[in-house]
Amino acid sequence: MASISVPAGQYEWLVVIPDKPGMQDKRLEVRGKHLEGAKGLSESGLYKTGGAILNEKPESDDASKFSFYGSALVCVASSKEEVIELLKKDIYTTSGVWDLDNTQIWPAKFAFRNP
Repeated sequence: MASISVPAGQYEWLVVIPDKPGMQDKRLEVRGKHLEGAKGLSESGLYKTGGAILNEKPESDDASKFSFYGSALVCVASSKEEVIELLKKDIYTTSGVWDLDNTQIWPAKFAFRNP
């Protein structure tokens, strides 16, 4: 099975971003703006997939009842530093939700992706 191709000089990065403690209300408050920005980055090809990481399986689709751990995403960039710069501009960072100091970022070579 061939790996997924990305533009020359670019790599896919697996990113796990925890939330800072006590930021559930702020996360929900700015969530719409975050999703709007993520949609644009997805449409541009910079974000391949992403979403919330939860501490436990939710009982419903009501986000206000979720126990959020943080976020995960796969993005395309030339360097880890470029990924960090993207994250710094996100409203989850600028509003204090994401804990960038404890973010984990790995270069990745994905073998497959289903729609």
